[in-house]
Amino acid sequence: MIYTVTFNPAVDYVVKTDELIAGQVNRSERESVFFGGKGINVSIILKELGINSEALGFVAGFTGKAIEEGISSAGIKTNFVHLKNGFSRINVKIKSNTETELNGQGPKINEDEVNELYRRLDKLNDGDILVLAGSVPSSLPRDIYEKIIAHLEKKKIRFVVDAANDLLLNVLISKPFIIKPNNFELSEMFNTEINSTDEVIFYAKKLREMGACNVLVSMAENGAVLADENGSIHVIDAPKGKAINSVGAGDAMLAGFLAGFLEKGDYGYALKLGTAAGSATAFSEDLARKADIEKLLKTL
Repeated sequence: MIYTVTFNPAVDYVVKTDELIAGQVNRSERESVFFGGKGINVSIILKELGINSEALGFVAGFTGKAIEEGISSAGIKTNFVHLKNGFSRINVKIKSNTETELNGQGPKINEDEVNELYRRLDKLNDGDILVLAGSVPSSLPRDIYEKIIAHLEKKKIRFVVDAANDLLLNVLISKPFIIKPNNFELSEMFNTEINSTDEVIFYAKKLREMGACNVLVSMAENGAVLADENGSIHVIDAPKGKAINSVGAGDAMLAGFLAGFLEKGDYGYALKLGTAAGSATAFSEDLARKADIEKLLKTL
């Protein structure tokens, strides 16, 4: 079974307008609402590809209720901790001649509520996969990923981590099954400028040496690199298409990769399905649908 954890899920309120003029009343042409967060996005794409998962994390208030109901209606099992105070964040994304985002902070999470998450994680069994994805709210300890992994260390859980900087680097000692930085996060982690696929490969290998079993690096329109646990390097080009949405593309790639690996146990195929899922999402206004993913998969 796959479990995903999203610490700070959100309602994404997307507004399309011809022109955004600061200091004036602006009117929208079109509006959309999406429910998400990195772990939730992984669960949604897994469901599209026929794989069940359970979404965990924290929700609060009227927006938290909407998030939970929204993803439950998509057929995804949820087991969120309901916070007593605040409300789950709202991210406002304005698309005009440029894109402007205003992301909410989210509610505060207290120690008792964190302990409740641990209790829900206790039901995981040997062989399960736990996806830890995204940033950590300021009210949580910065080492929460490490603490969760340590809490489950006696079980044979395969950990998947999609995070940046120290959140990711500090879990490498635990030998996570998959980590998925993008090329920009890779640059930040090693405090260097990365300008080529060869350089991405070099630093992906470094992360393997530091403990990660499989390192999946997304590079947007430049494709992706995988340094797998067998010592092989896989490089894939991105399919051609018009990118209209960057939100969730990396999450979709991770979900597609997981789905492909579970389907065939082959890292080359997993990379193809992950690339198809990520690109199909980038070419869509929302997370990709199965038909779009399968169409792109045939081109890879």
